[in-house]
Amino acid sequence: MMMPIQYFWRHPLAEEVREEGRKEGREAGRVEVFAEAVLRILRVRGIDVPDAVRARVEACRDLDQLIRWLERAVHATSAADLFTID
Repeated sequence: MMMPIQYFWRHPLAEEVREEGRKEGREAGRVEVFAEAVLRILRVRGIDVPDAVRARVEACRDLDQLIRWLERAVHATSAADLFTID
C-alpha cells in the first residue's frame, strides 16, 4: 500500500511560516518608506540633514517612532528637532 506523499510546502505549518515572512516583509517595506519620507520632508523644507541624523533615521526599525519623527519633520526647524522629545 502506497502512502500519499505529504509535501512540506503544503503543510499548514509551512503556510504559517510563509505568511509570517510576508508580514515581516510588508512591515520592513513600510519602515523603509517612512524613514525615506521623514528625510524627504526635511529635504523639501530646506533643512540640512547631517549624516548622524540620516543614519539614525535609516537604522530605525520602529514604525511608531518613524511616524512620530514624520509628524515632527513637518514643523521642525532643524533635523535635531526630530529627537528633542524622545
